[in-house]
Amino acid sequence: MTTPAASPIQRTSRDPAVLQARLQDWLARTLGSDANPIVGTLSGTDANGMSSDTVLFDASWTDADGTSRDEQLVARIAPDANDVPVFPSYDMPGQFETIRLVHELTDVAVPEPRWCEPETTSIGAPFFVMNRVDGAVPPDVLPYPFGNNWLFDATTEQQQRLQDSTVQAIAALHAISDATSRFAFLERPAPGATHLRRHVAHTRAWYDMVKAGGAGSPLVERGFGWLDAHWPAEEGPTVLSWGDARIGNVIYADFTPAALLDWEMAGLGPRELDVAWLVCGHLVFQDLASSLGLPGMPDFLRADDVTARYEELTGHAPRDFAFYLTYAALQWGVVFLRTGQRQAHFGEREMPADAEELIYCRSLIERMLAD
Repeated sequence: MTTPAASPIQRTSRDPAVLQARLQDWLARTLGSDANPIVGTLSGTDANGMSSDTVLFDASWTDADGTSRDEQLVARIAPDANDVPVFPSYDMPGQFETIRLVHELTDVAVPEPRWCEPETTSIGAPFFVMNRVDGAVPPDVLPYPFGNNWLFDATTEQQQRLQDSTVQAIAALHAISDATSRFAFLERPAPGATHLRRHVAHTRAWYDMVKAGGAGSPLVERGFGWLDAHWPAEEGPTVLSWGDARIGNVIYADFTPAALLDWEMAGLGPRELDVAWLVCGHLVFQDLASSLGLPGMPDFLRADDVTARYEELTGHAPRDFAFYLTYAALQWGVVFLRTGQRQAHFGEREMPADAEELIYCRSLIERMLAD
């Protein structure tokens, strides 16, 4: 079967020339007037993600001691409220601080954080800047199991190295001690007596926002009922949760992580949140490939292999995994509803009469709820 062609995705309505000038003015104020910074032409990224705006740029300036600096940088900017943001809110300082602490406390590969601007006065939205990292990202568009990309074409041994090293990075995040105090700023303002209860309540509020925008889903609502009926008897220890722990949010070099990206969903919760998200992220794409008659990558990121590797690294055997996989698939359903609304906003598709047509993992969720 012929692999479908990829279509470009619009992520922002911001004017690059205006943004370039504002970034240069902000950098001059940040570094001091004698630095004389110059920000080069901005470029977007073909990497994954439709949430925060990601802007690549080169910048040059003079340090206080007269040293000339030329840096390759990345700005992560909260989306414009008129561009149908994926999430209800964007805590850019919280994301920056999470990356900073992971960079300081672990050997996990993350971009080196540089500056954070929490106010909107400089460019119209909060943002932070970090060093650029070179490497390759498994594509979302078209999803890597569809074929014709570096990961699909890799050897079995290379794919295994990528899988194992990614699980190792997640395990290292979860090994950070005193996560609830060190990352207290990630506490979710949602009702619930436990971190998992608050996590799910936060997701439900996110779905309610999407539904209010005209994309309600009886399937998603049935899924929340399923979660209530199958709640784990014991949630286990609370760790730093990356939140969007999938290979599409990792820059790889030689099939090992060079940088973990996209921390919008970071929070506190059970270990299983990240482990299940890693597995489910592949399940979603593999299910799409199978529905199109493509072979995909059925032996990659299998639940049994991932959980066994995680237990080997941490001594913790993931529990109630069906619950966490179903919860992850449900969150993917909300993501697809919202990104579908976003595509309709930018004129890239028509909004269907049945919003559930936007949920590309619809059959996967239905099977999980049935099982």
